[in-house]
Amino acid sequence: MRENVGTFSQPALAALLARPSLQILFDALAISGEDTRVVGGAVRNALLDRPINDIDCATTMTPREVVRRAAAASLRTIPTGLEHGTVTVLVGDDSYEVTTLREDVATDGRRATVSFSKSFAADAARRDFTINALYLSRDGRLHDPVGGLADITARRVRFIGDPETRIREDYLRILRFFRFHADYADGPLDAEGLAATIRLRAGLDGLSRERVRAEFLKLLVALRAVETIDAMADAGLLLMVIGGVGERGRLARAVAGEAARASPADSVLRLAALAVTTSEDALRLKQSLRLSNGEFERLAAYARLLETLRSVVEPLDARAVRRLAVTEGLGSLSDVLAVVAGEPRPELTADALPQLDAYREGRPVPVFRLSGRDALALGVEKGPEVGRALERAKALWLDADCPDDQDTAWALLAQAVKDL
Repeated sequence: MRENVGTFSQPALAALLARPSLQILFDALAISGEDTRVVGGAVRNALLDRPINDIDCATTMTPREVVRRAAAASLRTIPTGLEHGTVTVLVGDDSYEVTTLREDVATDGRRATVSFSKSFAADAARRDFTINALYLSRDGRLHDPVGGLADITARRVRFIGDPETRIREDYLRILRFFRFHADYADGPLDAEGLAATIRLRAGLDGLSRERVRAEFLKLLVALRAVETIDAMADAGLLLMVIGGVGERGRLARAVAGEAARASPADSVLRLAALAVTTSEDALRLKQSLRLSNGEFERLAAYARLLETLRSVVEPLDARAVRRLAVTEGLGSLSDVLAVVAGEPRPELTADALPQLDAYREGRPVPVFRLSGRDALALGVEKGPEVGRALERAKALWLDADCPDDQDTAWALLAQAVKDL
C-alpha cells in the first residue's frame, strides 16, 4: 500500500498539534525507533474545520510500554482496553486514548481478535472508512495510506478496500456508513458501499441492541439525517432497525421545527417523530433498541398526547394549551407540537405555537396545589375517597381554567367532596 505523505498548513491542524497537553503526551512517548501519531476523528475534523471532541493516538509501542513511559512522565493511565491495545493517558484535564497499531487475527461480525503491529499501513487497512484512517505526526506531516484526504475533499464516505470485507468484520459498520455519510458527505451515498450494506443487512440481527441504539440515535442527529434516513428506508434497512417504514415526513417537520426554534438536535424527539404513532410503537422501540426508562417514558408520553390531539376538532387556543401543559407536561406538549404543527390541518395548531413559546420563555405552568391533607381537613375519610375527591377537584379546577388563587381551589375541593 503506497502511502501519501504531505505537510499541511491547515490552521486547525496546527492548532491541534499546538495543544500543550498533546505536546506533553508526545514528549512522554518519545522513544527512538517508536512512532506515535494522532489518528482518526481529530484529524478528520481538523481538516474539515469542525469541533474536535476527542483525540486518539496510534503508536508502535505496546500498551505496557505506553503505561511505563506515561508513569515515568508522572502521567496517570487507565487500562481502557489492554487486550485491544488501548490505554487512556490523563494529561491534566485532558485524556487521550493511545492504541497500539493492530492487525485483525479473527473477526465474527461483532468484535475482532487482534495482534499488535508496527505497521501503520496494516493498522489503516483494518479501519472502517478512508476519512477515518488519516494520521498526523508531531512534525505536521499528514499520512494518508488509503486515500482519505481525497474523499474528505470530495465530501464522500467510502469503505477502505472491499466494503463487504469491512462490513463482515463488524456489522455495525452498516449503520456507521449511513451515519458518517449523514455527517460528512455531500451528494449520494457511495454506490459500492450502499450495495454491500443491502446485501449484508441480515448481519444487523446479530448485533447487540445497545450498540444499534447508540449508533441509530447518533444518526438521527446527524447533519443530513432526513435524506439519509430516506435512503435507509429505500434500501430496506430502516425496517430492520425500527420495525417499520417510518413517518419520514414527520421527521422532516421535526428537524425543520428545531431549526426554526434554534433548538439543538434532539435524538429522542426525532425518533418519536419517525417511529411513534401509538403506545405500542413506544413499547416496541423500548424493546428493540433497549431504550432507557427515561427515553421510553418520553416516547410513551408523546404517543398519549398524539392520540389526544387526534380528537381535537377546534383550534388549540390559550386555554386548551394551558390545560394540556398541566395534564401532559410542557415537555411532552413541546415534543408533539414540534412534529404535528402543520399536519393535517394547520389551523388547529397555528395559535398553539405562540402560546407554547410563551411557556418556554418563562410563563409559569399552573400548578394544582391541593393535597390529601386538604381533603381530610374537609372531612373526607382516609382511604380511596381522598384520591377520588382530589381527582374530582382537579377536574373541576381544569374546567375552571386552572385558577391560581387558593380560595377558589378550596371551593372546588368542597364541591368535589359534596359530589362524592
